[in-house]
Amino acid sequence: MDGNKLADQYFDAAIGLLERVRDEESESIAAAAAMIADTVEADGRLFAFGAGHSSLAAQDIVYRAGGLALMNLLAVPGVVGVDVMPATLGSALERVDGLAGAVLDTSPATAGDVLVIISLSGRNALPVEMAMNARALGIKVIGVTSVAYATETKSRHVSGTFLKDHCDLVLDSKITVGDAELSAEGIEAPFGPASSVVTNALLQAVMARAAGDLLARGIEPPLLRSGNVDGGHDWNGQIFRRYGDRIFYRR
Repeated sequence: MDGNKLADQYFDAAIGLLERVRDEESESIAAAAAMIADTVEADGRLFAFGAGHSSLAAQDIVYRAGGLALMNLLAVPGVVGVDVMPATLGSALERVDGLAGAVLDTSPATAGDVLVIISLSGRNALPVEMAMNARALGIKVIGVTSVAYATETKSRHVSGTFLKDHCDLVLDSKITVGDAELSAEGIEAPFGPASSVVTNALLQAVMARAAGDLLARGIEPPLLRSGNVDGGHDWNGQIFRRYGDRIFYRR
């Protein structure tokens, strides 16, 4: 199999998914953006959570040049990335009952805030309980997941439910079960995961729409600038001072 052909096939698959999400999730993107804008306008706080590789999409909207300064990472020790050793420990922790409740109880998130929960499968205990506990506290939940998993796999939570069942709003990434877009003769396992590409783009689209919604309401979106451009640090310093009570990644 020609390697260039496989690379082209991957780009085609990723572009196809991005176009599908853009076209099919437009109403949900608008609703998620409005929820975030409502929260910013009401002096609420914004949080994002993801486990394993799903944490990459959460990290991509936190303390990011061009991103909303008010988005905070809700971190669970051991599950934020593959830096924990062994890396498989993170996957095991996603299945631990009660961990989400302990994290939320010690976090600054409170009623009226928004929590974005990213989980490709949405089947493990951690994201399911995170959503359940957050809503019980009066926190609005935006779930980012592949809805297909709910029909093609079994939940690992005692309730038998998925992340999508405990959200105020769901954004469907459309990723196929298994997160592998390619196959080739001679290669036994499917390959070419696209969930990071699609989920990152989906959430950045929400952030862009939220910035536009805030502007339409006469509110300057609290956006960060790159520290690698002249004046960037000074700009960000002003944002941090103005919104310091809603920014937790600097404490």
